[in-house]
Amino acid sequence: MKLHEVTPALLRAHPLPDHADDGSKQHRGQVLLIAGSRSVPGAALLAGLSALRAGAGVLQIATCESVAGHVAVALPEAMVVGCSETPAGGIDPSNAERLFDLASRADAVLIGPGMIDEDAVGLLTAKMLGKVGESRIVLDAAAFTTPNLSHLTGRHTRGIVVTPHAGEMAKFLGIDRERVEADMLGLARAVAARTGAVVAMKGAETYIVDPSGEAWLSRHGTIALGTSGSGDTLAGILVGLLARGAELAPATFWSVYLHAEAGARLTVRHGKVGALAREIPGEIPRIMHDLSR
Repeated sequence: MKLHEVTPALLRAHPLPDHADDGSKQHRGQVLLIAGSRSVPGAALLAGLSALRAGAGVLQIATCESVAGHVAVALPEAMVVGCSETPAGGIDPSNAERLFDLASRADAVLIGPGMIDEDAVGLLTAKMLGKVGESRIVLDAAAFTTPNLSHLTGRHTRGIVVTPHAGEMAKFLGIDRERVEADMLGLARAVAARTGAVVAMKGAETYIVDPSGEAWLSRHGTIALGTSGSGDTLAGILVGLLARGAELAPATFWSVYLHAEAGARLTVRHGKVGALAREIPGEIPRIMHDLSR
């Protein structure tokens, strides 16, 4: 099956949803982020800011109660919900019923950034996938390595995108990272077919694969993106585009390109290294505008 290169021409052939000038924030979609932990609250901030910069109209963040107030002050555009915590400082799975209610009103849900209690993340993700059937869902970081993910994704009707790097893919498959790096496209196709999800196999070159096996390749990455929190911004851009109404695969290759181009523009200003993840979201609106011309 043909491998398509992600270029500006491809993006213009698959334009993002166009919103009327007199539309409200609700017309651009509502995002729910389930993200962050006691020791990594900033991941929720980076993902949330990225979702808004990608054009989402309404943002809700569910994070640990001990840091919720700080997140709300740092990101005043969001409604922030504090959740009870596990002893390890993660969101306790007992919050699932409360999160179901929030997710039922969201157009797109992101689970995973900054969630470090892997056992709790796995249980919470399993509960969410078992019940939330209407929102589009992005599984990032530890949420992707949830046990029995293949079985759970089959129940979801609106679509799932997963965003692993090589280490997370290796953990998911139970193989060495070197094996993943040697066959990123082949394994991404296998996981997409197995889970029914669109897979963004992240790396210096990123492959996007849908469950049919159709694939896209972005060669636009830069070393500037190899910095703490960069993956959180990519996941946030993606969930923001999904909330706006973009289809799964186009939203994914758009987000990968926007993220990479942000890195390229930061490189022009700052050099090859030293850019901060918090600087990535601010580049996104201008890049989308330039591509729409």
